[in-house]
Amino acid sequence: MIHTQGLKSPYQKRQAEIISLIAHNAESRTLLEGSLWFHNDVRNNFYYASYLFAAAIDPDLPVEFDRERAKGTAERVLLEVLSLQNQQLGTKLYGHWPLGLHPVPQDAPLNELPVEIMGSLMAYFCKEYGAHFSVQLKTAFDHTLEHVYNSGFFRKPVVYYNHHEAKYTAAKLIFGTLFDDQDLREDGLNSLKTTLQYIKSNGMPEYGALPWFWHWVQAFTCALEITGDSDVELKDLLCEMLDYLWNERASFYLKGAWFGAHSRGWPHDIPGDGNVLHDYIQFGDFVLPKEMPRTEYAGFLFYEAPESARASALNRREPIEVKKLTHKIVPGASDFPKLHSYAYVTADYAAGGIWERVDEFDNEQLRWSFSLPVSGEDEANQLFFFHPGDYYYEGDPRHQSGHMEVLYHRNVIMALFPVSSEDQDNLVGVLPKGKWIMHDRSLFGQASGVYFAIYLSVPYELIQRNKYIEVAAKGLPGGVVVEAIRSAEAEEQGILGLEQFADVMKERSPEFNSSSTVKATYTSWVGNHKLICTAESETTSAEVDGEAVSFENYTV
Repeated sequence: MIHTQGLKSPYQKRQAEIISLIAHNAESRTLLEGSLWFHNDVRNNFYYASYLFAAAIDPDLPVEFDRERAKGTAERVLLEVLSLQNQQLGTKLYGHWPLGLHPVPQDAPLNELPVEIMGSLMAYFCKEYGAHFSVQLKTAFDHTLEHVYNSGFFRKPVVYYNHHEAKYTAAKLIFGTLFDDQDLREDGLNSLKTTLQYIKSNGMPEYGALPWFWHWVQAFTCALEITGDSDVELKDLLCEMLDYLWNERASFYLKGAWFGAHSRGWPHDIPGDGNVLHDYIQFGDFVLPKEMPRTEYAGFLFYEAPESARASALNRREPIEVKKLTHKIVPGASDFPKLHSYAYVTADYAAGGIWERVDEFDNEQLRWSFSLPVSGEDEANQLFFFHPGDYYYEGDPRHQSGHMEVLYHRNVIMALFPVSSEDQDNLVGVLPKGKWIMHDRSLFGQASGVYFAIYLSVPYELIQRNKYIEVAAKGLPGGVVVEAIRSAEAEEQGILGLEQFADVMKERSPEFNSSSTVKATYTSWVGNHKLICTAESETTSAEVDGEAVSFENYTV
């Protein structure tokens, strides 16, 4: 429980801020039919009610509502959420909840997902706040947790090392502890060991997956809170897991942004990093946006990242390259493909992506992007281009086809699109809002203290979207080249504004070849490096200053 009296650490202050913001948001909402605030996701009702309850009982947390009335509302919502659990032993999805509740919550179909994270968080909420429950709420929670335990949803082996199995592992430890089930607890301990050993040796198969990475963090932090000091070996392993996770996060962190490739992402994370509450509490070096699309339990669960992780995340004065290797698990394959993730991060922007492409769940991946710090304005902070693929629809720039070859070198990204005559020939780009100058087949812009030079092999037009600018182009096969330059760096070379930057950079346009072989040749402004990317029907090559790109320095 976050005690606001005599707060000392910045983490506790930021958690108290989150609790207050979400509690006031919850208190101001009107209950829908069925005593719930949300029908889109049952979990949101539990999260918001948790925050409202926590704020209402904390006399040291300033609030602008009547505490008793708010506590009563929170209990009412919590009781309603608990009542939606299937408590009929022997039925399908026993111990589970529905996910979407519209139009009638009591008639909504059951779903496997909510209990995965919500079941464990309920156990934590009872442990921390149970002393303040009414008799009715305490009894309801006791019954609910017993049904979760008896459901055994977590009794599954570790196979894919994904976020589902991470939550199963944490739940084994949590419910094994709560119900004194030593066999279950031992299963959880073995699953934890197996998972930790695998990801430390092979990387996380779900690279940059949001919001699911935060489910890993919450699940294992929750397990640490509940199992406590009952087992020294378990505590050490949970701390080792959380240290690993926060080191992974820090590797791709820039002032609230998660740069580089994402195997999956939701609309609130692409093209703008919106799921930032855990980052805000841990690092606190950016302005908290007004929108909070994934509240979950960021305000309650906290594990301090290793000092080395915090130092690397918060100290970006000198540009560095991040080269990571991970193994993608493919069911039925005898050998898992190796994926090489590259990123280049400076104090003002980061660039990066993944060299190889594999199919991902629901094709929700982000292959590469330039990322700017989170501004707090609920706007896009990413810049990228792609050829639309499965599930793509206008206005949702997450679904990319496999027709893209790349070259990453520090502040430059080259992307080629060798589409065939049977494929659609359009190219989609995302730009953060800023100042942009349009030229024939090139764009020059400035956003958040960074200049961008963008060169296309095909004509384009701009479309104003709600939170970003879309580049709509047709005429593929072809390619795009993007170079980012810090404004301060440009000024050192005598460039004093966007127009002067555009005048200088338009003379450096790359050479494109879009016949049977798609090829781009470009000499970077920073470092004067000659970059060549070639995509043919069977082979792809990437060269920097006459040498083929090597993956020798990529490590897990």
